[in-house]
Amino acid sequence: MSKGKIATLLLVLLSIIGIGIAIGRANEPAPSTTPPAANPALSVSVIGPEMRDIPVSLTANGSIAPWQEAVIGAEVGDLRLSAVNVQVGEAVKKGQVLATFSDESVLADVAQSRAVLAEAEANQADARINAERAARLASKALSAQQVGQYLTSEKTANAKVQLAKAQLDAQLLRLKYTKVLASDDGVISSRSATLGAVAAKGQELFRLIRQNRLEWRGELTAAEMTQLKPGIKVRVEVPNVGSIEGRVRFLAPTLDVQNRNGLVYVDLPNAVQSGLRAGMFARGEFDLGNSTGLTVPQEALSLRDGFSYVFLLTEQIEDRARVKQVKVQLGRRNGDKLEILSGVAAEDRLVASGASFLADGDSVRVLTQ
Repeated sequence: MSKGKIATLLLVLLSIIGIGIAIGRANEPAPSTTPPAANPALSVSVIGPEMRDIPVSLTANGSIAPWQEAVIGAEVGDLRLSAVNVQVGEAVKKGQVLATFSDESVLADVAQSRAVLAEAEANQADARINAERAARLASKALSAQQVGQYLTSEKTANAKVQLAKAQLDAQLLRLKYTKVLASDDGVISSRSATLGAVAAKGQELFRLIRQNRLEWRGELTAAEMTQLKPGIKVRVEVPNVGSIEGRVRFLAPTLDVQNRNGLVYVDLPNAVQSGLRAGMFARGEFDLGNSTGLTVPQEALSLRDGFSYVFLLTEQIEDRARVKQVKVQLGRRNGDKLEILSGVAAEDRLVASGASFLADGDSVRVLTQ
């Protein structure tokens, strides 16, 4: 066969193949206009993100502590405790006798001081009479030197009377201090007084929570403290005990040089009645007002691999649509609503619930509202 015939045959074959391809394409079905899938994975309701006011809060940890704790000590020394009248936990009133020291030796010192004062007053009276007589006879029977001696004796007698009175006052004060009194209303938080012990002057005998008033002391960073001011409401909660509302009394003027944290002091009215006790660990939440944020219900979220996702509706035809899995960043919580910081916009349409049963690209049936 010649080369010309071969070329002609090849051209004929190529033409036949081209015609076959064209006929095959002509017989292909037209593009489908059916929904994304005949059998949707789930029937879902649709919601949109909602703008709402969300409370702004700040949390911190701390401890319950006495508002003020008074130390009550011995104001006399070398005396034996003859009575201890209160125990730890007892409520006391201001001026109540908490303990008593043996006062026999003090009473003897008081009696001695009274005798010394009586003697000094007698000498004072005699010296006064002599001084008055010397003044009348100054120009007749007595010289100026003698008169001066009598006047000096009178001044000396007066000074001894003042000294004796001061010594008596000191002994009476010691007698007063043999009774240890409560310095304020409150509750005894500590007792080191022991019956029969000889206490040294200044030794601690009791500690008193003044007015049985407690506070919460929270620890915050320097940046967090700049958001607070006196008067802000605080919800203080002790795990497994209860919670109570208080207000910031004041902020510590300095920070700890080691961790750069500071303390905030929160008044807790009726803390004792709520079951709180000094030393309890507590968590505080500060109310800083409200701000607007984009929110979605909690059931619209799916937690996977430590991240939060929502499912966005796409490619909807009639009541069928596909869903797209979108990672979101969460912010604050307000009841069953969670703030969305990034990932969706206000105009997006989201699956309302059942997100944990869906996968990226699934087909769903959209329920009418």
